[in-house]
Amino acid sequence: MKRLQERHAELVIVDEETAQKGDSVVMDFEGFVDGEAFEGGKGERYTLELGSNTFIPGFEDQLIGLGTGDFKDVEVTFPEHYHAENLANKPATFKVKVHEIKRKQLPQLDDEFAKDVSEFETLDEYKADLTKQLKERKGRELEAAREAELVEKASANAEVEIPRAMIETEIQHMVKDLDNRLRMQGMNMDMFLTLSGQTIADLREQMQQEADKRVKNNLVLEQIAKEENITISEEELQEELDKMAASYQRSADEIRSILEKNGTIENLREEAALRKTVKFIVDNSKN
Repeated sequence: MKRLQERHAELVIVDEETAQKGDSVVMDFEGFVDGEAFEGGKGERYTLELGSNTFIPGFEDQLIGLGTGDFKDVEVTFPEHYHAENLANKPATFKVKVHEIKRKQLPQLDDEFAKDVSEFETLDEYKADLTKQLKERKGRELEAAREAELVEKASANAEVEIPRAMIETEIQHMVKDLDNRLRMQGMNMDMFLTLSGQTIADLREQMQQEADKRVKNNLVLEQIAKEENITISEEELQEELDKMAASYQRSADEIRSILEKNGTIENLREEAALRKTVKFIVDNSKN
């Protein structure tokens, strides 16, 4: 229930108090090295939760105690092996202006809370439903873990030559996915790398092992599907389209038209075939 309170907490502007750990600070900032502004070091009305460790170590701690309207020169040092040689191991000054300080206000756990966040009239009814959902989710997690274990075993026993180009493509997809998620949070990749003290090479290296595993697992699953003649019929494809239609609240015909126009209808078929192959492995495994 604590997580639910956090999820439904209201961010309330506090004008008369200073920033604390856990508060969200809305700020402008611009970074300087040797008195010169550098690319990727500027943001306007950026919201930063203090204690989230989003920025370079030491940055967030220096905002604690600031009030609305305050200015601060935040002093940090870039990592020794930073991707931009002109910034590596150099001290930087970020000029910060605080526009607002927002603090989480947790709702009371009572019947009114249950009515606001669910279809239930009482907190007891809501708690009972949450307990049921948690049990069901635990079951799905155990099933997913079992599937992952069996796929890993099949992959470990297979000798597969993985083209380097496929791994690079997978890493690119992973980087692009991260970039999209950052943009939804009001950041971009350059800002993320600058403020976290990482390089794109560091990021790609971190993703290397996971990319290797994904590509190998998919190749093994594709080979098993080929050997076992596992395919997706038009009826099964329609079932996938129906699921997407329900999720996006559009008709299945609309979803099919969109996928056909952007050339990804076969991607959906391939993904469904991989899931069907995983089920085949699970069904034919020894318990």
